[in-house]
Amino acid sequence: MDKTTTHQNFIRQSGNTPSPYPLTIAMVAGEMSGDILAAGLIREIKKHYPYAHFVGIGGDKMIAEGFHSLFPMERLSVMGIVDVLKRLPELLVIRHKLRALFLKYRPTVFIGIDAPDFNLNLEHALRAQGVKVVHYVSPSVWAWRQGRVKKIAQSVDLMLTLFPFELRFYEQHNVPARFVGHPLADQIPLASAKKSAREALGYPEQQRLVALLPGSRSGEVSYLGPVFIAAAKWCLERQPDLQFIIPAANAARKKQLLLLLDKETQQLPVRIVEGDAQRVMAASDAVLLASGTATLEAMLLKKPMVVAYRWHPLTHAIISRMVHAKHVSLPNLLAEQALVPELIQDQATAERLGATLLSVMTKENEQILVEKFTEIHHLLNRNSDQLAAQAVLKLIGRL
Repeated sequence: MDKTTTHQNFIRQSGNTPSPYPLTIAMVAGEMSGDILAAGLIREIKKHYPYAHFVGIGGDKMIAEGFHSLFPMERLSVMGIVDVLKRLPELLVIRHKLRALFLKYRPTVFIGIDAPDFNLNLEHALRAQGVKVVHYVSPSVWAWRQGRVKKIAQSVDLMLTLFPFELRFYEQHNVPARFVGHPLADQIPLASAKKSAREALGYPEQQRLVALLPGSRSGEVSYLGPVFIAAAKWCLERQPDLQFIIPAANAARKKQLLLLLDKETQQLPVRIVEGDAQRVMAASDAVLLASGTATLEAMLLKKPMVVAYRWHPLTHAIISRMVHAKHVSLPNLLAEQALVPELIQDQATAERLGATLLSVMTKENEQILVEKFTEIHHLLNRNSDQLAAQAVLKLIGRL
């Protein structure tokens, strides 16, 4: 089939029959980290099937690989119970439309990329009607709401896990799973790229530089942005030679951060750049960041860090009673010990964040972390895009 054929053919076809494409892969990603994972998976599958059709919900990186997004991915990027409730009617409408579309035109396989609260119900409905289902990125069932594993077993034909401890959990519960590692571990070199990153960003080697990453979602920046900026101010009062840099996830987050800085003060040595988060972290001496995938990236870059998170008090009250894991950040979960400080909700004050940040910026701490983080880097470096693509194609008999 001609590569110029669009997803409209998929939508227009009549009857409850497979799509006109030789291989149709439906996917739903809900945020930037999922967009990155899915883009690598699409790229690898297209090496085997150049004319495969990819359709669903995705971000810019997926679209750049030829993916056809039926709704903006930003509509799915919500955090916490309260924010989800505010957007629930819209989310339900989107999911209903996708379910109807995919049940009518029956893709070869559906791949849910993270976003479990949105994807699992969709996956359950599709699998019940005979559509093959893969879920890529395990929900945190090992940490909270472990009862979800029963629904996962009913909803997916294969779970692709990023981390080895997740595979062990699914094996214990008889859910087909495969540990594929993490693409970031393949992409980020084992050796530090600090010097070249600083040159690219225009910072001298001797400058003490701290990266601030308050998250990629609007809600995260609203909760963490002000306290991160206040923590930077607290640090500067004690160590005036520091400079700070914030990589905004996109143009909307950059505008949001600029407004926060405007309210706080224009005198702080804080620079905001759009994108380039990996280079910003590589150039830094330490990172203050929101809990999430960015902590993995900072770990692979071998950076001292302080992990924080804040959300709506009601969300925190509900989730804190359900979580059973000792740690929340990926470096600590992977190491199975407290390598990096975690300050959550009321603990994440400007003073505590600032004091903890200064305490991790020592040569001794950096040397310890480099050794530990390098061990984990080797563990996750598995050519994950290729492994994930092979697992999907084997499931559908197309390897």
